[in-house]
Amino acid sequence: MKLHKASVAIATGLTLSLALTACGGSGSGGGDDKITIGIKFDQPGVGLKTSDGKFTGFDVDIATYIAKELGYEAKDIEWKQAPSADRETLIRNGDVKFVAASYTINDKRKAQVSFAGPYLMAHQDLLVRAGETAITKAEDLNDKKLCSVAGSTSAQNVKDKLAPKADLQQAGGYSECLTGLENKTYDALTTDNSILAGYAAQKEHQGKFKLVGLSLSDEPYGIGLKKGDTELQGKINKALEKMQKDGSWEKFVKANFGPANYKNDPAPAIAETS
Repeated sequence: MKLHKASVAIATGLTLSLALTACGGSGSGGGDDKITIGIKFDQPGVGLKTSDGKFTGFDVDIATYIAKELGYEAKDIEWKQAPSADRETLIRNGDVKFVAASYTINDKRKAQVSFAGPYLMAHQDLLVRAGETAITKAEDLNDKKLCSVAGSTSAQNVKDKLAPKADLQQAGGYSECLTGLENKTYDALTTDNSILAGYAAQKEHQGKFKLVGLSLSDEPYGIGLKKGDTELQGKINKALEKMQKDGSWEKFVKANFGPANYKNDPAPAIAETS
């Protein structure tokens, strides 16, 4: 009798274990039925969580395409906010499968994570009011009020190297800079041209602002993933190459940045392969 009870208990345990295994579960970094992807939630045109809970932007389109190539439909994606300061931590901890969040590839970051791509070559630029004619180069910012977000390397680059007499104003977010630019509190806003184009392309901003069209730095955007995961890196690179060939990449650029007359570079060659 005792033996029979023990056998039943073991069988029940095995059944439960198998059932749990079959159920899968997404976990923090995505499982067999879900994938968790890190994006920005506050960059219009790039990565934005709208007031109705939807996700839009170029990085969202790129990530959704990649996910599909990895075997996940849009409904299988769990979006996770990936602020700039948290991107490496999210990847290292396995909280996300990968990050697509205006994530510039550089040596400092490559010491902590791996990248696939790049998938966009952005450049630091200036955003000014639509009728502005006095600012056509970085040096024109001397004695002008330049806005960027607190801690921005873009603004400091202008201040230190290009226009040392610029009156640098640091705001809490780009929306504050944009409001100040519109009401003439500031003369220009600086960051990556993709981010600037994303803001300028929003319906409520169309016709109010323009990009100067400078290339004050090169910002190759890449897909961040766990250090040394060459298998995933290869799969994402293949997805990016397919995206370029089938016209999806160009479609995503025009849809998200087109209204701002954004002059994008051609799709960059895949360089991150190890």
